[in-house]
Amino acid sequence: VQLQASGGGLVQPGGSLRLSCVASRSISTGHTVGWYRQAPGKERELVAIFARDGNVNYADSVKGRFTISRDIRARTLYLQMNRLEPADTAVYYCYRRIGSVADWGQGTLVTVSS
Repeated sequence: VQLQASGGGLVQPGGSLRLSCVASRSISTGHTVGWYRQAPGKERELVAIFARDGNVNYADSVKGRFTISRDIRARTLYLQMNRLEPADTAVYYCYRRIGSVADWGQGTLVTVSS
């Protein structure tokens, strides 16, 4: 499965970005799909994810600021990021898993800096 992420860039603190991830296969309910990020010198961490049953989970650090959504027909996953902070600077990866098979996108860099 191919996952193509885009939408990263340089933004000032307090700004917004929307990330997109186009999948080559389904991202409908029944699949675990979401976003992770990895900041320099840190481990990859969960940002937001759709569980198999469709429930959504967010990292505490992004609750109220980030929103995950998906267009199942377009096989596209989104991450709307508002009120960005320097601590949000990282490479963001989209993720898809069904059963024991997991795939990662190539990552898109988000830099929050004035």
